[in-house]
Amino acid sequence: MAVDDFEIPRSSKRKLPSFAMSPETFGRGAEAFARFMGTPAFLVGMTVFCAVWLLWNTLLPESWQFDPRSLNFTLLTLILSLQASYAAPLILLAENRSTDRDRVEFEHDRQRAERNLADTEYLAREVAALRIAMREVATRDFIRSELKDLLKELEEERQDGDRHDDGDSRSSEQRRGGSHSG
Repeated sequence: MAVDDFEIPRSSKRKLPSFAMSPETFGRGAEAFARFMGTPAFLVGMTVFCAVWLLWNTLLPESWQFDPRSLNFTLLTLILSLQASYAAPLILLAENRSTDRDRVEFEHDRQRAERNLADTEYLAREVAALRIAMREVATRDFIRSELKDLLKELEEERQDGDRHDDGDSRSSEQRRGGSHSG
């Protein structure tokens, strides 16, 4: 019986056929179309299309014309209006996606610049610490000058010692000679 059909309420919303497309896929398609519309190939193609359309509907016999000049090319006008009505939002969508990409890229660049600045500041602090530490470390030139000074002192002491030894040996010879002579 039809009792079951009347006991179940119908859905208040009409179901329209839907197709699942991710916004990313649609956005990529819109960008590709917007890029194509900005190419010379598209402009030449549209020019050829319109020229052929106008020539066909102007020069051929009226029985062959599908958009006669007498009606001011109404179909061509509608087609171009439809194209423009879809092109403008697709171009805006492509620009928005490009702006979003630029914003993300700018943020990455800013973060990279901050990291570079932090690294540079760290390296500057390390170089300053090394300079301070190097003041406390003996350099090659300092060690050479100290060694030269020590060498001079040793030579002077040896010469003084030789003079002193010479003087001691002379005085001891004099003492020996004086005791022998006396």
